Amino acid sequence: MTGIGLMPGGGVALGVSGAKLAIAVGANFVLGALMTLGIGLYAPCMIVIYLLGMHPKAAFPIMMGSCAFLMPVAAVPFIKEKSFSNRPALGLTIGGIPGVWIAFKFFSNLPLTYVWWLVDFVVLYTAITMLRSAFGSEARSAVRDAVEVEA
Repeated sequence: MTGIGLMPGGGVALGVSGAKLAIAVGANFVLGALMTLGIGLYAPCMIVIYLLGMHPKAAFPIMMGSCAFLMPVAAVPFIKEKSFSNRPALGLTIGGIPGVWIAFKFFSNLPLTYVWWLVDFVVLYTAITMLRSAFGSEARSAVRDAVEVEA
């Protein structure tokens, strides 16, 4: 909405207190829970930060901090059940180090308007993909149930 001039794009605050802080913590708690289900945290968190009137530069440390606290807790069940692959995890870790540096070099020089459009694209793409997946699985299970009844 900021990209088309319907809402302001964040504010000047680098922090919040009171009710806004409670809203920010609650929203990040919900986003963290959704992240464990496979829904990304960065784009929705950035939207929440902008809606609370914070400066866009405050978004990255908040998003990184949210994930830094979330990942160790969310990883415990996977580690206990050994339901992860070591080689891909190592590859993602090694590839992530230069990936973050490249992303920082590229995105830190982008005008903020481009970042807003990129976030909008990510949110819309994720929403459409999830809706297609949800309706697709409902349709597949309905067909499967119908076939089982006939058999």
